[in-house]
Amino acid sequence: MERFLYRLSRSDHRDQFVLKGALMLQFWGGALVRATKDIDLLGRETVSVPELIEVVRSCLRTEVPEDGVRFHPESVVGEEIRIDAHYDGVRVRCSGSLGNARLHLQIDVGFGDVITPGTSSLVYPTLLDFEAPRLLGYTPETAIAEKLEAMVVLDRANSRLKDFLDIWVLSRKQQFVGEILSTAIGATFARRRTPIPADVPFALSPAFASDAAKQVQWRAYVRKARVQGPAVVLDEVVGEIRDFLMPVLTSLAKGQPFDAHWPEGGPWTGTSGEDAEHAHP
Repeated sequence: MERFLYRLSRSDHRDQFVLKGALMLQFWGGALVRATKDIDLLGRETVSVPELIEVVRSCLRTEVPEDGVRFHPESVVGEEIRIDAHYDGVRVRCSGSLGNARLHLQIDVGFGDVITPGTSSLVYPTLLDFEAPRLLGYTPETAIAEKLEAMVVLDRANSRLKDFLDIWVLSRKQQFVGEILSTAIGATFARRRTPIPADVPFALSPAFASDAAKQVQWRAYVRKARVQGPAVVLDEVVGEIRDFLMPVLTSLAKGQPFDAHWPEGGPWTGTSGEDAEHAHP
């Protein structure tokens, strides 16, 4: 994956895409975060499947210093997909080789989302001893906003357990300015035409966290995702996310600013943070 990202970063299409998803979670959260085999991108302009296929082929043909990887531009295929509760996107697959080993690459591209406070420029760390890709990246605030909005919309049907793990890890690994996080959540909910909930969403409730079926799904997901570190218990994760996000949602629902600060692992401190413990049941 990193050698494709490097080719993208050296191509004429670098500024057309923003890295998001699990690769950005690894960038923000380190070793604890779930493993991934795919690349997720936000396209800054909507393109058709044939157009995106040609863009990916162009990236694969980009001349780079020898790294041993051979991508096959003629192998690129694409299809429309449903990325989340709202938006369609495009999935592109291609193949390549590294010596005698076959490589398979999947890239999911979505369109139309708003990044708050704006894209970040990053040097993506590499496992191999080659020059690192320099790309545009998502912000943690926007990633959280999108995952929270999906939780609200999916309600009791929510099976996207990766979102809980991702938000929980970010709340432990990152600091947040309340005003920026609040703005990101408000912008994402508005863009997706989802009302800000006045009460605790079901996905953040003790009832969800204690549901036996959800706990079975959670344990299976954590094993499959190869999450590193101590055992991660669903009700503890949901409780910490509730403490993290409900004060922000409550302020948004009331139309009030949220100017608290979240250190790594919490809790909220500052003007808005003083009443955070009373912001939800």
